[in-house]
Amino acid sequence: MRLADKVVIVTGAARGLGQRYTVRLAAEGARVVAADRLDCAATVARIRAAGGEALAVPVDVADEASTTALARAAAERYGRIDVLVNNAALYGGLEPKPFHQLSVAEWDQVLAVNVRGTWLCTRAVYPYMERQGGGRIINIASTIYMTGVPLLAHYAASKAAVAGLTYALARELGAANISVVAIAPGLTLTEASTGMIRPRYIEATAQQTALRRNVEPDDLEGVVAFLASDESRFICGAVVTVDGGLAFH
Repeated sequence: MRLADKVVIVTGAARGLGQRYTVRLAAEGARVVAADRLDCAATVARIRAAGGEALAVPVDVADEASTTALARAAAERYGRIDVLVNNAALYGGLEPKPFHQLSVAEWDQVLAVNVRGTWLCTRAVYPYMERQGGGRIINIASTIYMTGVPLLAHYAASKAAVAGLTYALARELGAANISVVAIAPGLTLTEASTGMIRPRYIEATAQQTALRRNVEPDDLEGVVAFLASDESRFICGAVVTVDGGLAFH
C-alpha cells in the first residue's frame, strides 16, 4: 500500500467527495484524520469496517483556534502529520445568482471557508511538518476560475484564490521540504452539482470537454491518492486539472 503509515488529515470529510477521499486514502494504508463541522462517524465507521485506522475530529476551518486544535489532535494521536487535504468548502447549497445580487454576507462566508480555511489549516499543520522534515499540502481548487462560469462569482473567486495561494505557498514552503499542490476538478457529477446546476448546462459542459463527459467522483480519488504518495514527491506548485480536457492550463 503506497500510503502505509502516512498520517493524512482530510477536511470536509463527513460526506461527498471529502468522505470518498478519506476512505480511499485509508484503503491505501494511511492513518486518516477525518475533520468536518458535521459528524464524521459514518466516514470513520466505513474505514474501520475495512480494517483501516481513522480518527474523527470536529473542526471549523474558518476558525483559527479550531484548526490549531485539529492539528494538535492529529499529532497527539499519531505523532506526525504527513499530508493535509484542504477539501472543506462551501459549494453545495449555494444559490446561483448575478454577482450584484450577492449579499456581502454570502460573499464573506464563501471566502472565509474556502480561502481563509485553506490558509488556516495549512498554517496549523506547518509547524509539525517543518519539525519532522517535510510534508505535503493538497488544496482543492476548481476549473471554474479558468472557464468564466457565471452566477457563482463568489465561488469562482474563492477557487482562484486557492490556486494563487497554492503557488505562493509552494515557493515559500519548498525549502522546508513541504510541497504544495492543488487539484482543479471540472464539473463533477456529485449530488451537490446535480442538485444546483440545470441538466442542460451539465450536458453542454460535457460536450465541451475533450473526452465528452463530465467528471465522476471516481476520477478524482486516484489523483488525490497519487498526490498524497511519494510517487508524486517532485511535483510542487502545480494545479492539476481533472476535467476531461475542458480547461487546458
